[in-house]
Amino acid sequence: MRRSFNLFLVSVLTFTLTACSLFSGGSNQADVSQLDPLVPREQPQKFSVQEDGNLPKGWSFYRVAPYKKNTAYRLQNYQGRTVLKAESNQSASGLAVKLNPRPSQHLWLKWEWKAVSPLDKANNLDKYADDAPLRVMVAFDGDRSKLTMKDRMVAEMAQIMSGQEMPYATLMYVWSPKGQLEQIKSNPYTDRVKLIAVDIGRENLGQWRHHQRDLTADYIKAYGYAPGNLIGIALMTDTDNTKSQTKAYYGDIELKYRPYLEAKPSQSKQ
Repeated sequence: MRRSFNLFLVSVLTFTLTACSLFSGGSNQADVSQLDPLVPREQPQKFSVQEDGNLPKGWSFYRVAPYKKNTAYRLQNYQGRTVLKAESNQSASGLAVKLNPRPSQHLWLKWEWKAVSPLDKANNLDKYADDAPLRVMVAFDGDRSKLTMKDRMVAEMAQIMSGQEMPYATLMYVWSPKGQLEQIKSNPYTDRVKLIAVDIGRENLGQWRHHQRDLTADYIKAYGYAPGNLIGIALMTDTDNTKSQTKAYYGDIELKYRPYLEAKPSQSKQ
């Protein structure tokens, strides 16, 4: 079942009561309009093959709410390669890729990221302090008749506010300022967004962290049954709730079927 990727962005941002993610060509940052339009793609475009100093091609802007400041994203030649730098100053917005729906079975997500400063006031289980230096999010389709009444009400509110439906389910991989490694929790507003802490607090600050995740296995752990089609990927660095500042880096984000990816545990690299 093909659903608009805009659904995903609504779900991703339900950790604020505004619970909607609105695509817009306009923004309080002039360069947002230079990002690519939201059209279906086969893969997220790699940052490493693009020119530093520019906005990333193949990625689209999304905002949390019109009254929130935007996080600044820019490609940068950093430590000998091109990566995406995120700078957040009491801000919250992200970048997203709408994907042609594809089966999730045997599909792995591979990425790397680096946090360089802590967010000691943040707590992803507290809706009033829910910030993170790094987030990577994956959206899935599914049977919407299985949604609870609460989740249907959240979805209806999000649709009223944004004009778009929520997706069936979202996995959010986060560098969590607090908590336990590999902890899986629902966001404060809906069970349809599951947070998975793959890095924690000050541990490994200043190091490149390399992650490879079996999306089907993580989805089953989070929801208790197999996922539907994968429909999109997004990233976000946010400090709006804690009124903080941070800088972080994202390396390439890739989707790989298991035959093409040697399964290894997450690891770090200086």
